Amino acid sequence: MDAPVFRDHRRSATERARDLLSRLTPAERVAMLHQRTPAVDRLGLAAFHTGCEALHGVAWLGRATVFPQPVGLAATWDPDLLRRVGDAVATEVRAKHAADPLVSLNVWAPVVNTLRHPSWGRNEEGYSEDPHVTGHLGAAYCRGLRGDHDRVWKTAPTLKHFLAYNNETDRSSTSSDVPARILHEEELPAFRDPVTSGAVAAVMPSYNRVNGVPAHLQTELLAELRSWTEQSVAVVSDAAAPTLVVTLQHAHPDRASGNAAVLRAGVDSFTDDDANSALTIDRVTDALERGLLTTDDVDRAVLRLLELRILTGELDEPGDDPYAGIGADAIDLPEHRTLAREAVTRAVVVLRNDAGVLPLAAARSVAVVGPLADTVLTDWYSGTPPYAVTLADALRERLGTDHVEVASGSDVVALRAAGTGRYVAVSDDGARVVADADHAGPAARFAVTDWGDGALTFRAEGSGGLLTGAGWLLRADADRVGGWEAQESFRRHVHGDGTWSLLHLGSGRWVRTQRGTGVLCAEGRTPDDAERFAVRVLTSGAARVAEVAARCDAVVVAVGNDPHLNGRETQDRPHLYLPDPAVETWRAACEANPRAVLALVSSYPYVLGPGVADAPTVVWSSHAGQELGHGLADVLVGAVEPSGRLSQTWPARPEQAGDLFDYDTRRQQATYRHLPLGDDGLPAFAFGHGLTYGAVSYTALELSTTAVPAPAPTREHPPLEPRESTAPGVVTARVTVRNDGSRPAEELVQLYSLGCVDERVPAPVRLLLGYRRVRLEPGTQEVVEVAFDVARLAVWRQDGPGVLDGVLHVPAGTYRVVAGPSSVDLVRRGSLDVVEPTP
Repeated sequence: MDAPVFRDHRRSATERARDLLSRLTPAERVAMLHQRTPAVDRLGLAAFHTGCEALHGVAWLGRATVFPQPVGLAATWDPDLLRRVGDAVATEVRAKHAADPLVSLNVWAPVVNTLRHPSWGRNEEGYSEDPHVTGHLGAAYCRGLRGDHDRVWKTAPTLKHFLAYNNETDRSSTSSDVPARILHEEELPAFRDPVTSGAVAAVMPSYNRVNGVPAHLQTELLAELRSWTEQSVAVVSDAAAPTLVVTLQHAHPDRASGNAAVLRAGVDSFTDDDANSALTIDRVTDALERGLLTTDDVDRAVLRLLELRILTGELDEPGDDPYAGIGADAIDLPEHRTLAREAVTRAVVVLRNDAGVLPLAAARSVAVVGPLADTVLTDWYSGTPPYAVTLADALRERLGTDHVEVASGSDVVALRAAGTGRYVAVSDDGARVVADADHAGPAARFAVTDWGDGALTFRAEGSGGLLTGAGWLLRADADRVGGWEAQESFRRHVHGDGTWSLLHLGSGRWVRTQRGTGVLCAEGRTPDDAERFAVRVLTSGAARVAEVAARCDAVVVAVGNDPHLNGRETQDRPHLYLPDPAVETWRAACEANPRAVLALVSSYPYVLGPGVADAPTVVWSSHAGQELGHGLADVLVGAVEPSGRLSQTWPARPEQAGDLFDYDTRRQQATYRHLPLGDDGLPAFAFGHGLTYGAVSYTALELSTTAVPAPAPTREHPPLEPRESTAPGVVTARVTVRNDGSRPAEELVQLYSLGCVDERVPAPVRLLLGYRRVRLEPGTQEVVEVAFDVARLAVWRQDGPGVLDGVLHVPAGTYRVVAGPSSVDLVRRGSLDVVEPTP
């Protein structure tokens, strides 16, 4: 007997999906609209659900390779590297699926929201403030996740979050009011490149409203996105978003009408009510009975979801899946470790080296100080790394243990509870925290790390664990700050007599001691309920930093953020400045030893204010996963030439970033595109900035043509890399660069437009046209070719009242084309005449 059509891999995915749809009952079809789809045993269909988090490694499923955060991967400006990382992540997703078939092969990655404002709590998840760099790198990651088989996808990528999403504060109620021009020039292009690459299976709308309408109800915009490709693109809702359309956004009066509207708008799968699919089934069934939906609406959505499942080979006959050989042990493979280290190293950015301290090759001894000196932190979308190499670990490997000294900068304190008159002590396993000790011995010592803005963590020296209030009774057994609501952070309230009371930030409750036992718990509702602690400083963190810095040849000050505190999903940053405790650690170190390196490890840019603004030596890395230490040390000691470049501007002052809630970047003069020319617009570190250890100069710029016809108006922005460098309308810039230094240099040659000579042409102040990387040996010169399509100069022309009424067109005029090592350091200039095409 012949296999059903839906099992025949020789047929198209659409044919197979239609055949399967025809075999499903109406009730089975409705059930497939929820994220968690039940098995259909009579057809041999297993249970299924959408969504496996794979932002920079497999998340939430235990041990997995942890690559750098996306904002770090973007600092490589290397699409091939991102493709290889995506491929490694897809292998590990397949391994998790082999161990547990309920692990979805529909991965929820990448995030291609542009990094419009550095206060955004989820800044670490995006690639760049430039939509084309974002789309270029996002497409590369998608290609890696998809795999290279012609028929079966290794995993099925889902782009997040459509559209104009860049604030966590009131994210589900605020409206991102986006002018049509910004929408088409700066928001849609970030999604277009991945979708047109053919490697996107699904898209997730964002929580926010766009121009007043919930993103999950943006019928026209979702249809516009689907028009970019002939492939089927499923749309999966964000968690609880269908409910929020009714309860918070008040777009519809009840859940049935809300679900109907979401489905009619083009959303296919409801991520709602956690694992309880019955509520979605009931609401959709109610909507059908009330005439708010038709069976065609349901079938259209189910068809797309079935096509998504078919892509990954799920419905193939046994033996037809080319990835079936990936077993559960394909985690932490040697090649994944090597790739993780390469990714970290390539992503480190040398921001400043004014004193020539770097590289540290000549240093015989190095002090590594600060809270990130000897630890590797992970974020909400990280997996559990199989190992972690800290900066101190890596330098010990290179210099020897005796030549590396470490100081965290944390004060070591003992807390004496007023209620018992005794010190707070921790059991060896961290399970008990009780104010019952007579002396400030080892069990009563806590290292207090101040992450800024009042967020403290306490690590018990006896148990080695962090103090946590996750279980009501305090424990000291947490290995890191983590969770959806971080339970390991506290805020101190200092009373007039110098005693402290502690607010547990995860629960919002005050720490008190229970009468009769002295057990600490987080249950006080007001400050009056809180215990008061007399604080005895046993070791000064600043004094220890100064001590070790003074006796070493150089000192590296490793400071930054904990990804779960003061900025993350659901929480925007309180400000852009490097926190005061980090500044004080820097001061203590550099005053003791002027050969100091400020090593910033963070999820986002900082404004370097008083105390650090003039730091002569500054490097940056994202939280880069298990190989952070090796990658950072490789660059610091000069074992590898620095090649990282910023994909996001670091403002000189907060005002340069604009208003977090104002999405009109042009009006605000925000992002590199719109910063004014001249000194007033100079950022601290520009988009594209990053230093080498060589001495690179730009000596010439030539264009392959001086006049080119304007292309016909279109709805499409071309990608950063023209598909054919000799095609009509493609201009090639030849940039001559020379390395006069004594070391090789990894240079990122960047090409920009500085607008049109005719100021009436509404061009951006700056616009990245293209880039190319080159390695220059000492004393050598290269001519680097950077090709770009003249259509990259297009601006949106509105032709009607709707946001989709219009075209992208290139106004005729003379455009300034410039080359240099960053968006503000543009040292070679040329011009390009764009003329009206001959009729």
